[in-house]
Amino acid sequence: MAGEPAPVEPAPQPRAGWIELPGGTFRMGSEAPYAWAADGEGPEREVTLSPFGIAPTAVSNAEFAAFVDATGYVTEAERFGWSFVFIGLLSRRTAERATQGAAVAPWWRVVERASWRHPEGPDSTLRGRDRHPVVHVSHADALAYCGWAGCRLPTEAEWEFAARGGLEGARYPWGDDLEPWRCNIFQGSFPDRDTAEDGFRGTAPVDAFEPNAYGLYNTIGNVWEWTADWHTMRHAGRPRTDPAGPSFGEAKVTRGGSYLCHDSYCNRYRVSARSSMTPDSSTGNTGFRCAR
Repeated sequence: MAGEPAPVEPAPQPRAGWIELPGGTFRMGSEAPYAWAADGEGPEREVTLSPFGIAPTAVSNAEFAAFVDATGYVTEAERFGWSFVFIGLLSRRTAERATQGAAVAPWWRVVERASWRHPEGPDSTLRGRDRHPVVHVSHADALAYCGWAGCRLPTEAEWEFAARGGLEGARYPWGDDLEPWRCNIFQGSFPDRDTAEDGFRGTAPVDAFEPNAYGLYNTIGNVWEWTADWHTMRHAGRPRTDPAGPSFGEAKVTRGGSYLCHDSYCNRYRVSARSSMTPDSSTGNTGFRCAR
C-alpha cells in the first residue's frame, strides 16, 4: 500500500555460520622483542572473556552489497567523494592523474570516487571479487552493517582471543614460523615491487588459506579489521574481564595487518599487533568481521 515502507530482506548469515567460542582466560598482548612498544601491544596481561560468537571471515563484497541493496546505505567514502588507495594498485590512467599522497606514507594516494564499489578508483570494479573483503569502509559503515545484520563488532580482546585459535604466545594463528605463506601480506621490496609469493596482489578471498584452530580465516594479513574499542596505550588498571576499552577516544583499534604489511616497515601481521585509525577513515586495506 502507498506510504508503507518497502520490505527489507533479512541479513545473510556468515558463509560458514557463526563460530561459537566458550570464552576463557588467555594471555593478551606481547612484550616480545618483535612487538612494537609504540603501538601499546604490552604489557602482556591475563584477560578473561565470556562466551561469544564470531564470523569465520571478514564481511565480503557480496555480503556488503546485499546490505546496500536492502537499505540504500551510502558509505562515508562515497559521501566524501574520495578514499585512500595504494599506489601500486592504481591503473596507469588513474595514476597519471594528479593524486595527492599522504605526507607520512606517500604510497597512499587520495583517489577521487574510490569506494567499496570501485576499490582502485572509478575505472575499477568488483568483477571477480564477490568473495573478497569489502574495503573503503569506515567504522560507522561497519556499525551500520552490523545494525542491519543483528550483530556487532568484536572487542579488541575478543578479536585477539579468536585470532589466536587457542595458541598461547604464538606470533601467528598457526605458530611462530611465517613461511610457507599462510596469509596475504606484501613480499618483495616495499612499496615498489610485490612479488606476490603468497598468490595475491591486493586483497584475497575472505576464505583464502587455511583457517586457524577455531575456524577463522585470514585473521592476519589481507585487510585490517575494525574493532569496537577506542584506542589506548594504557592497559594497567583496566578491567581484565570482558574488557571493552576506554569509553571515549580519538581513534578506533584495528587488528590483523593487511596485504601491505612488510617486515621492512610494518610487521603487524601478528595476532598481538594493533593499530588505530580515526572512525571516519577509509582505505583500500581496511574491512571488518562481525561478532555477537
